[in-house]
Amino acid sequence: MAGQLAGQLAGQPIFILKEGTQRSRGREAQSNNIAAAKAVANAVRSTLGPKGMDKMLVDSLGDIVITNDGATILKEMDIEHPAAKMVVEVAKTQDDEVGDGTTTAAVLTGELLKKAEELLEQNIHPTVIANGYNLAAEKAKEIMESLATDVSVDDTDVLKTIALTAVTGKGADISKEKMAELAVEAVKSVVREEDGRKVVDIDDVKVEKKVGGSVDDSELIRGMLVDKERVHTNMPKSVKNAKILLTNEALELKKTEVDAEISITSPDQLQSFLDQEEKMIKDMVDKIKASGANVVFCQKGIDDMAQHYLAKEGIFAVRRVKKSDMEKLARATGAKIVSSLDAITSEDLGEAGLVEEKKIANEEMIFVTECKNPKSVSVILHGGTEHVVDEAERGLHDALRVVGVVIEDGKVVAGGGSPEVEVSLRLNEYSASLKGREQLAAKAFAEALEGVPRALAENAGLDPIDKLVQLRSKHEKGDKTAGLNVYTGEITDMMKEKVIEPLKVKIQALSSAAEAATMILRIDDVIAASKSGGGAGEMPPGGGGGEMPEY
Repeated sequence: MAGQLAGQLAGQPIFILKEGTQRSRGREAQSNNIAAAKAVANAVRSTLGPKGMDKMLVDSLGDIVITNDGATILKEMDIEHPAAKMVVEVAKTQDDEVGDGTTTAAVLTGELLKKAEELLEQNIHPTVIANGYNLAAEKAKEIMESLATDVSVDDTDVLKTIALTAVTGKGADISKEKMAELAVEAVKSVVREEDGRKVVDIDDVKVEKKVGGSVDDSELIRGMLVDKERVHTNMPKSVKNAKILLTNEALELKKTEVDAEISITSPDQLQSFLDQEEKMIKDMVDKIKASGANVVFCQKGIDDMAQHYLAKEGIFAVRRVKKSDMEKLARATGAKIVSSLDAITSEDLGEAGLVEEKKIANEEMIFVTECKNPKSVSVILHGGTEHVVDEAERGLHDALRVVGVVIEDGKVVAGGGSPEVEVSLRLNEYSASLKGREQLAAKAFAEALEGVPRALAENAGLDPIDKLVQLRSKHEKGDKTAGLNVYTGEITDMMKEKVIEPLKVKIQALSSAAEAATMILRIDDVIAASKSGGGAGEMPPGGGGGEMPEY
C-alpha cells in the first residue's frame, strides 16, 4: 500500500495518514533527497571560477536576470523539492555571512552527497557517514586555518587583489580593476573601531545604479548620494557650508485625527481661514530658518506653500527621502532626525561642506559631500544596459563583502583550488588515523573537496583529471599555494598570481556544506502531505515552469 502507514487489526488496515499523503522510506528517501540536492549543485556548478558561464533566468512575468552569482541563481530558481531547498539555504547562509563563495558552498554540498551515496551503496550506515563527515569538517577547518596568512587594513594591494578575485568571472569582468578599486576605497572609508576590533558594515556603502556610459565611468562619492531632486526650482542648486536639518515630520497642514467639519458662512471667514492655514505653514518655515538650517531633508511630504516659503528663504529642500537614506545622512553629517519642528535646536543640525544637485545620466541627483564624518559613502555604478548594471552591482556587492570580511578577520588563503587540494591531501592522512568506518567517510570528505578544483578545470575547458594529478603532485612536494591558472592551464603559485580569498569564505563554505550534507543524509523517511485542492495559484502536478524534475 504505497505511501500509507498501515497496520493490521483483526484483518482491518488502520490508516493514520491522510489520503493522498506521499511517503518514501529508507534508501528510497535518501536516494531521492541526494538526487535532488545534487541536481541543484549541478545547476550552479558551471558558474564556478573566472571562466564560469552565466545563467539567464526568466520569471513568470517575463523579467530577466542574467547572472553568475550562485546565491542569485538559486534564489531566482523556483525550487520545489524540500531537500533541494536545503542546498539553496546553504548558498543563502554563505551570502549572508561572507557575501562570496556561494557557488563553492553549493558545489561542495553536492560533492559530499555524491560521495555519501557511494558509501551508502557499500551498506555503511548514514549515521556513521554523518559522524565521519563531522570529524573531517572539524579537521578540515583546522588545516585551512594553518594555511592562512595575516593581512592588515593598510595593505591596500592585498585588499585590491582580494576584491579582484571576487569580481573576476562576474558580468563586470571587463572593468574589474575599476570595481576592485571602488570596493577597497569604499570599505576603507567606512571601517569603524569597536572594542579594539575593526568593524565594517556594508550598509554604510550606498550603491546607486545608473544606466548610461560604461562600468568604467563608475565613481565613489565621499559622502551621500540621494536619488531625489530639490522640491522647487527657485531654491539654490548648491549650498556651501550646509547646515542640514533631517525631519520625519511632514511640512504640511496637520490633518485632524477625528472627523471635523468647519462651517464657513461668509467670504471674509473663508479668507481668514486661508490666512490662518498659510500662517501655520509660514510658522513651520520660520522655525526651520530660526534654527539656522539652510538644507532640509524631509522623510514625508512638503506642501506647495511650504515649498514657496522655503525657496523664498533660500533653503534647499528635498522631500520623501527614504528612511534608510535618512539614517545614512544622519551618520554622514552628524545630524539628528527630528520628529517635531517645535523642538529644533542648532545641535540637531548636521554639517556638510557642500550640498548640490547635479545631473547624472540625465537624472537629477543630490550630492552631500565634504562631510565632517563621512562614515557613509556612495558608489555610482554605470553600465550600458540594465542587466549589465545589475550584474555589476552583484559583483561589487561580493567585492565589498570580501574586503570587509578580510579587514575584520585579517586572514587570507590562496585561491584557484589550492587550499582545497592541500586540505584534501592532509585529510587523507588524517583519515588513516581514525578507527572504524568513519575512516571511509573522512576519506570521502577529502575526495569531495577535490570537486572544487575539478569544476574550475572543467569550466575552463581543461582536462580535470590531468589538472588534479598535477595539482596533487605539486602539493605533495610541499607547494602549499599551488593552484590552477585557468587562463594558461598551468599549475602556478596562486599568491604570486595574486589570486587570494578570505579565510572566512572558505571556512564558512566548509561548515555549511558539511552541515547540510549530514542533515540530508540523516533523513530516512519523507512524509509529504497531499497538495491542497489545486487552488488558483497552484501548478498542476508535475507541471510547468521552473520546477526541479522529480526524482
